[in-house]
Amino acid sequence: MLANYLIGLREGLEASLVVCILVAYLVKTDNRSKLPPIWLGVGIAVGLSLAVGAVLQFGSSQLTFEAQEALGGALSIVAVGLVTWMVFWMRRTARHLKAELQGKLNEALAIGTGALVATAFLAVGREGLETALFIWSAVQATGDGEQPVLGAALGLLSAVVLGWLFYRGALRINLAKFFTWTGALLVVVAAGVLAYGIHDLQEADLLPGLDDRLFDISATIPPDSWYGTLLKGIFNFQPNPSVLQATVWALYLAPVLCWFLRPQPAKEAPAPA
Repeated sequence: MLANYLIGLREGLEASLVVCILVAYLVKTDNRSKLPPIWLGVGIAVGLSLAVGAVLQFGSSQLTFEAQEALGGALSIVAVGLVTWMVFWMRRTARHLKAELQGKLNEALAIGTGALVATAFLAVGREGLETALFIWSAVQATGDGEQPVLGAALGLLSAVVLGWLFYRGALRINLAKFFTWTGALLVVVAAGVLAYGIHDLQEADLLPGLDDRLFDISATIPPDSWYGTLLKGIFNFQPNPSVLQATVWALYLAPVLCWFLRPQPAKEAPAPA
């Protein structure tokens, strides 16, 4: 529940900030009449994300066990790739996200209503699809359909409230630092999802080494204990991972986390006029 709350909060906050910037810019430039196309684009993006989640959940239940494992493993790897790209992109663009979105909105205003709908849809839809895919992968990894979904829903609700507070000017935080530290936590969560995806592919007989265990501490950390459940829910920890799972987990987590947390190069000050 906690890991999915983090996913919902971070992804939802990105989408909320995008909507806040678009709406605030239209209001300040006396373009209130252009707000309905923005909300239409947001609504379509939210609906598409929910539809994708429903298709993944109910469509996969009709497959054979091997096909379910193969699909789950492949989509887990895709989800990890998308989330990894997203956290790096947001860390790089958090400082000038407002200017970038306003530039795109100016172009859309010049083109017409359809472009406004498309701008809002693309800006929010990307976050929504990433969220749907990543949460579905996390639900499959934990084997619990209720708590992860509840955590994600609470995270999205918190993001909407925070977005509204940002819009009203009642809340100010350092977004660059927020997205850096939440991004680092998501990289850790993504490493666990990636390891689980490898496990799925091994169960589908697409990868070897399912019974080649690196270690087995199930007696020390039982999977059904409260602390075993907590570790699995947050980090997708497995007390008896295969050698391939552990290797892929380490090869992803160590370099990606180090690269993500490296100091950002200082930007040169502009030359005096």
